Amino acid sequence: MAWRGLHLTQPARLALADQQILITREDGEIRLPLEDIAYMVIDTPQASLSLPLLSACMEAGLAVIITDPKHLPSGVMLPFHRHFRQGGMARLQVDQTEPFRKRLWQAVVRTKIENQAVVLKLLAREGAGAVAAMARLVTSGDQENVEARAARAYWARLWPDFRREDEADLRNALLNYGYAVLRACVARALVGMGFLPAFGIHHASVTNAFNLADDMLEPFRPFLDLLAWRHLGGVDQGRALNLADRQAMAGAMMENAWMGEDEVTLLVAAEQVAASLARAMEERRVEALMLPRLLA
Repeated sequence: MAWRGLHLTQPARLALADQQILITREDGEIRLPLEDIAYMVIDTPQASLSLPLLSACMEAGLAVIITDPKHLPSGVMLPFHRHFRQGGMARLQVDQTEPFRKRLWQAVVRTKIENQAVVLKLLAREGAGAVAAMARLVTSGDQENVEARAARAYWARLWPDFRREDEADLRNALLNYGYAVLRACVARALVGMGFLPAFGIHHASVTNAFNLADDMLEPFRPFLDLLAWRHLGGVDQGRALNLADRQAMAGAMMENAWMGEDEVTLLVAAEQVAASLARAMEERRVEALMLPRLLA
């Protein structure tokens, strides 16, 4: 089972050799078993990949993430039609009733807010109890938009001077990088279970090919918020995103989470979330859905 990610930042040629990723650089060669890699971030314009390698990556179920000239993730390549019940899973997905989808979204939002409260508690910020209390106010479908209210309270306490819309803020660049890697890994897990990621339980944009991934990544976001805060020491630092920043966020999927009684990496958690979502839909039981949790 794939258990690690690859973050490529130096000039290199990548090819396939004996079901391994062969990385050729000026200082020599590196070989990595294809079956060990879950996602690969190509974070340099001076990289070339062979078509046989890309084909093997899709066959093995890797997510290949490409960055733009500013080193921010700009696209992802995902495998499709890999599940033995692809048609059946797609039919199961689109046949879910609106009330059931709303109850699934309620569970997702509650867990996200609970995790946000734990972040505040772990960082000894004020307001953890107030944010945690908001989770109990979330109703089916979050009709009152408690998620947005909790977000305002959460960000104001996590970083009082922070604005998510400020593109010049290093903290935003750091979060956006990590969220993009997270989104690709969650989408990979969903596709691996046979889901069509364009059809969400809450997000429903006709221009978004990853509505379901955007739904299911919500409880994961606070894990990356915590990582970003600790990486920066809680301040902007007034500089541009650098290599150390990108490396830190590219490795975010190796952070630990609780899934039920087990502590696993976020990468494994994403796969378990996808499997439990399929089970919840098959059994029509929201309780079957497992979501990652931060524990204080």
